[in-house]
Amino acid sequence: MAGQGELFEAVAGNEPSAPLATRMRPRTFDQLVGQRKVVDVLRELTRSGHLPSIVLWGPPGSGKTTLAGLLASETKARLVGISAVTAGVADLRKQVAEAKIHRRAGLRTILFIDEIHRFNKAQQDAILPHVEDGTVTLIGATTENPSFEVIAPLLSRSRVFRLEALEPPELQTVVERALGEIGAQISPEALDSLLESARGDARVALNGLEAAAALAGEGTIEVGHIESALQQRHLLYDRAGDQHYDIVSALIKSVRGSDPDAAVYWLARMLEAGEDPLFVARRLVISAAEDVGLADPQALQVAIAAQQAAHFVGMPEAVLPLTEAALYLALAPKSNSALMSYGAARELIEQTGNEAVPLHLRNAPTGLMKSMGYGKGYKYAHDFEGGVADQVHMPEKLKGRKVYKPGARDKKPER
Repeated sequence: MAGQGELFEAVAGNEPSAPLATRMRPRTFDQLVGQRKVVDVLRELTRSGHLPSIVLWGPPGSGKTTLAGLLASETKARLVGISAVTAGVADLRKQVAEAKIHRRAGLRTILFIDEIHRFNKAQQDAILPHVEDGTVTLIGATTENPSFEVIAPLLSRSRVFRLEALEPPELQTVVERALGEIGAQISPEALDSLLESARGDARVALNGLEAAAALAGEGTIEVGHIESALQQRHLLYDRAGDQHYDIVSALIKSVRGSDPDAAVYWLARMLEAGEDPLFVARRLVISAAEDVGLADPQALQVAIAAQQAAHFVGMPEAVLPLTEAALYLALAPKSNSALMSYGAARELIEQTGNEAVPLHLRNAPTGLMKSMGYGKGYKYAHDFEGGVADQVHMPEKLKGRKVYKPGARDKKPER
């Protein structure tokens, strides 16, 4: 993405040699498929004449680059773009210097930074003052949660818009338009295969369609052409990004919700995408204590055994003990008494501070400590019936206060 003219030419689809996905970029908001709520707001912003800096957050192929081009076109602004993967501070400074020249001529510059989450703090800091003084209007595109990836000062000066992967009917509309553009025919089965494989990514769908059409020649595009064109799509997963946190959250909440089908599905999504099996095992151990707890104390042993087995055998066989643990936890009765009890204890500590340990509970290894009453009156529990001594174990001022929050399904040891 270089200057305004080159970018608008690509966005408008005027370059015959450009990839189909580029040629099919919408020229107006009305031509854009999907993202209607976001588009309605952006359309109003362009009509108002006041376009703030924007962060477009969404999965690949959801229209982030297209929207940047449309916003520039609608506001008659100069559009320049850089990729955070290859650009650095020097590139930013060059674009800012050019923007200042154009600003003096009365022309606004929109700086589109693709994959802005790849910029480090220093690089994001470098653009901040020029966003503040209006030298450039920033449009950042990211597949990662900007709350974690964009510095707070820059984020506070921008509006964040969340884009979603296209729904199958929306993606079908995009494909059907493209079929008219290239003059090709596709069988219903091949269309279904293409839509399923693209998984809401318009760019993948159009690039796959173009390749499949080339394989089909003058004939109808069939399933075999789609499979050959797309091969195998990699699962959308970043071990340091949103998919990492979203999917592990789905795994744990499926276990907590006693849904074994969903638990194994999300487990497989993580492992098949290359997640560290020991990370998964750690989460299952935590869930065993947090969500199953005293309702089935055996669950923690199962989770620990799965962690040890996964570490011992490694992948791909590690999927078996991890799946066994996920199923056991999902099917087990649930109690969060450990979580709730610890939370109650922490809250009590915050309220009351550092209450003294009762003298009778203190050890007295020296004569001086014994003379001060340490350990005096302590009752050794094993000397009493049932192994329970009638004595206070809480600080004196907290006598009678309760922090254990019994779960309805807690299994208590027999006395």
